[in-house]
Amino acid sequence: MRTILNFLFPVKPDAKGYSLLLLSFRILFGILLMIHGVQKLSHFGELSGVFPDPLGVGSSVSLGLAIFGELACSIGFIFGAFYRLALIPMIFTMIVAFFIIHGGDPFGSKELPFVYMIVFIIMYITGPGKYSLDAFIARAIREKGEY
Repeated sequence: MRTILNFLFPVKPDAKGYSLLLLSFRILFGILLMIHGVQKLSHFGELSGVFPDPLGVGSSVSLGLAIFGELACSIGFIFGAFYRLALIPMIFTMIVAFFIIHGGDPFGSKELPFVYMIVFIIMYITGPGKYSLDAFIARAIREKGEY
């Protein structure tokens, strides 16, 4: 029971439970968003002509940017590699989806991009935790005395 409580309610931000919680969020939300990117990539041919173009760069470029934000950046997010850099396109994609693509829709259709956007903003603020490639690289650099 103590293990579960420490996992759910860590005392220190750098505690093992806190980092495991961040890792589980990275895996869960990263995979969920990556599924959307894989679906877009697998239907690129059909979607490229009809995909919304909120930035005025063309439908296929907008689709490519959405795929990059949802698929490629999700992989970096999951592994905690270039974590905050990977989150920027993910957050931007969700902002565009929430405010522009689904802007006039009822909240029910905007709910998913809103949830993703809030989770990614919170994850950006909290950082990847100690179970990430970024933390591993930072430890290795510190041990060499170059940091």
